[in-house]
Amino acid sequence: MHPLDLIELTGLTAFGRHGVFAHEREEGQEFTVDLRLSLATARAAETDDVADTVHYGELAEKVVAIVSGEPVNLIETLAHRIADAVLEDERVIFAAVTVHKPHAPIRAPFADVSVTVHGSVRERVEAFNRSLE
Repeated sequence: MHPLDLIELTGLTAFGRHGVFAHEREEGQEFTVDLRLSLATARAAETDDVADTVHYGELAEKVVAIVSGEPVNLIETLAHRIADAVLEDERVIFAAVTVHKPHAPIRAPFADVSVTVHGSVRERVEAFNRSLE
């Protein structure tokens, strides 16, 4: 068995209205997302066909739709929603999703605040099995 390969999509920026405070929902702000996907890419390399791998253009559109879609209070929630969407592609075995909120309402000077979540097919299978108990 070959080790898993890695596709990274970093610095994906979209406008959203996420946050706990009313002004965050009203005014909105930019969020930046970094994705790390573990999957096997040998088949895609062999066929040279985008249908045999994750189409990162389509993936970017899906992530932008989530960020610009329904508001949530926490970037933790947003990151998990993105991870769930990434893992809908059965070829993705593991995903790490980082959501950056560089304009968070923090009074002290700061460069960025971010949350990284990890998800895997195994975790989803285990959660599904628990739901059947």
